[in-house]
Amino acid sequence: MRYRKLSLDELGRVDIPTFRSQNKHPIVLLLDNVRSLQNVGAMFRTADAFGISELALCGITGRPPHREIHSAALGAEDSMLWQYFATSVEGVAYYRSLGYRVIVLEQCEGSEPLGAYPFEVSVPYLLVVGNEVEGVAQEIASGADRCIEIPQCGTKHSLNVATAAGILLWEMLRLRD
Repeated sequence: MRYRKLSLDELGRVDIPTFRSQNKHPIVLLLDNVRSLQNVGAMFRTADAFGISELALCGITGRPPHREIHSAALGAEDSMLWQYFATSVEGVAYYRSLGYRVIVLEQCEGSEPLGAYPFEVSVPYLLVVGNEVEGVAQEIASGADRCIEIPQCGTKHSLNVATAAGILLWEMLRLRD
């Protein structure tokens, strides 16, 4: 079989107003003090690709409009809904008050390997990813409903936060479907 790359027209992507009006997965991705604007942009693009409802940008996490966010997001910063919270604690409290289950992506005592936790279709989830050096703040991890980690085999103790967020979203939506 010979493969031919599809043109942008053949991909059938929707415009921003149509995307915004579509039903989304009841998932919010909370960025806990993510310092790299490239990572922020990559997570906007990933959130758009997976059709989640919004992002919560907290603390020092950069916010659109910014050219470095745009260079990785490629316009997803315009299609995705997002909110800013001065602290991650405020963001978690807000979504918890709306009934979201809080899942932290972090290596914690008692954390579960990705793939072991049964994500439920009818439950709204707040997925928390952390700072590139410090990870998710202990205060947030301590109050989470669950901590999940991505099993790894190499010499490094963690993945890039944007990469890890993409893996988590892919696996979560695969298990829910």
